[in-house]
Amino acid sequence: MHKAFKTLAFAAALAASTFTVAQAEPVAIKSCNRAVTFDAPPQRAVSNDVNLTEMMLALKLQDHMVGYTGVSGWKTLDEKLRAGIQQLPELSPKYPSKEVLLNANADFYFAGWNYGMKVGGEVTPETLAPLGIKVYELTESCIHIMAKAKPTMDDMFVDILNLGRIFRVEDRAEALVAGYRTQLAAIRAKISTTDKPVPVFVYDSGEQKPFTSGRFGIPTAMIEAAGGVNIMDDVEKSWTEVSWEPVIERNPQVIVIVNYGEVTAQQKIDFMKHNPAFKAIDAVKNDRFVVLDYVEATPGPRNIDAIARLAKALHPQRM
Repeated sequence: MHKAFKTLAFAAALAASTFTVAQAEPVAIKSCNRAVTFDAPPQRAVSNDVNLTEMMLALKLQDHMVGYTGVSGWKTLDEKLRAGIQQLPELSPKYPSKEVLLNANADFYFAGWNYGMKVGGEVTPETLAPLGIKVYELTESCIHIMAKAKPTMDDMFVDILNLGRIFRVEDRAEALVAGYRTQLAAIRAKISTTDKPVPVFVYDSGEQKPFTSGRFGIPTAMIEAAGGVNIMDDVEKSWTEVSWEPVIERNPQVIVIVNYGEVTAQQKIDFMKHNPAFKAIDAVKNDRFVVLDYVEATPGPRNIDAIARLAKALHPQRM
């Protein structure tokens, strides 16, 4: 019996050892145009911006984080987000410096181009690598440094799945994405018989010239998933400034207002409704405005519910 017990104990120890080795195997991730290898899950992660931070929260990665950046300096911190990370500090109100990340002893930075990093800026994957800080880049933002196909909602799903692999919580990530796909399929089923996409304009900010989402911004993918078409689909940018003339000429049926900052969504709507230049736009004439909070109009977990609201606004007879 004693010998049998020892044999069983050895087998259990061997199995545990094998499991540990398997868990410790490096994970290779594609981040924009780079391959990044993670020998183990990051333990002191920092995320930038509300939407990227919510991806981390959706995967329950708070225990792997030391803080977040780039929220209160640009927009009010959402109450739902505040509750999710109340134990974590905001390390910087806007884009962090290298010193901010070093002082936090960060080992991982989840950001994007124009979501915490700027091309040629102080904080980039190349500048952080010598400091031992690995970077995963938001997929939507890759267009700023490389050629990329027009986004689909798969771009956001890829980010969730890659974070799942990086932090070794693949099951959570796959379950989340499966749920999102099921929700999208239900929306598509309701609008599948619509005749043609509804023209939509995304109004972020600006009065002299509007700041909007072009072909490569995630709102294009969201609008298409909701049965619409972004009237600025031919603008080869993600987020950019345009002139009002093409907005008027292309006559959107629905206008999406991105809500954040000091100018309220209602003020943006009032500006369009009370300006004679826009009186011929169908969306203005028919009061067809849809308000999306910043965190809903940028890649993140709230995109799916936002698409459902968009679909209802675009196709009220079918939703």
